[in-house]
Amino acid sequence: MISSWICLITAILFEVAGTTSMKLSEGFTRTIPSVLIFVCYGICFSFLTLALKKIEVSIAYSVWSGLGTTVIATIGVIWFRESMSLVKFISIALIIVGVIGVNSAK
Repeated sequence: MISSWICLITAILFEVAGTTSMKLSEGFTRTIPSVLIFVCYGICFSFLTLALKKIEVSIAYSVWSGLGTTVIATIGVIWFRESMSLVKFISIALIIVGVIGVNSAK
């Protein structure tokens, strides 16, 4: 079971790397970030598939998408200097609460 969670965390990290590469690719005009999008998402979905062997799909997907969204939003604010409003902050907090809710509703 722990290895399934390691697979899920690995999938999240590669999803975040792939999404960050999308921004860095500047609309597929930069070669390395453009290639990394496909490499990272391929690895991401491979590890997500492995995680689903032991983790329920509703839990795995909510953790994968929720944590991925939260980390990407944080990277956007810190690294890409995107704005952070109170509404955006509360929305990110609600994503986290939702992931916790899905996981505790077993």
